[in-house]
Amino acid sequence: MKVLGIVGLPGSGKGEFSKIADQMGIPVVVMGDVIREEVRKAGLPPTDESMGMISKALREKHGMAAIAITCIPVVECLQSDLVLIDGLRGDAEVRVLQEHFPNFVLIAITAPDEMRFSRLCDRGRSDDLSSISELYERDARETSFGLLNAMDMADLMLENATDIEAFKQSVISTLNVLQNECGCTECVP
Repeated sequence: MKVLGIVGLPGSGKGEFSKIADQMGIPVVVMGDVIREEVRKAGLPPTDESMGMISKALREKHGMAAIAITCIPVVECLQSDLVLIDGLRGDAEVRVLQEHFPNFVLIAITAPDEMRFSRLCDRGRSDDLSSISELYERDARETSFGLLNAMDMADLMLENATDIEAFKQSVISTLNVLQNECGCTECVP
């Protein structure tokens, strides 16, 4: 089994990447859904503040790789040759997944701050932001989990700084190569 991990700052395009993978028939496990489910179980409103509080609490209780560890059995149950995990937040999560899945490939997605903010305002989720300062607060919270370290560990980097069609073509091309390669990152352009 080859497992792909997606890492990037909020609004960089992780969800779009996952949507394209899903459309290509690649199973997707969304780490944020694990946190959303915990927020729901705690009876909290599904806001950015609740998501941050719960993600921090899970990591304090179970370690910085808590959410990745929770996702491993979900990935294994899919019994697919290729699975995508969306939304890694730190280097501890990357290391756990690299150790557990020998054919793990990490993909980092980058985008300019203004584009990320615009995307987050437009997507219509309850944890969306209302100001650029909220984006920077969220970035600070997520980088405190080791997000930038995780991005530095990436096997591949995709820039999402132009239009959606260009990004889609980049994602499709990347996924096609990863579906058909031998399992090593040297095969990826």
